[in-house]
Amino acid sequence: MAHPKRKISRTRRDKRRTHYKAVVPTIATCPTTGEAHLFHRAHWHEGKLYYRGQVLIDNSEKEENLA
Repeated sequence: MAHPKRKISRTRRDKRRTHYKAVVPTIATCPTTGEAHLFHRAHWHEGKLYYRGQVLIDNSEKEENLA
């Protein structure tokens, strides 16, 4: 196994780690529902699955038929 010949100083270690950053997720607002969601992700709103303002899956009809 590889072993370091010299101790890495705190400064050198921290310089290396400067590129590892936490990124705040970008939030979008749906033009149809006004719901906040992550970009490029589908989201549920009132029993319907929306993506880019269009309904992909409509579960509200199934719930009405079962009741």
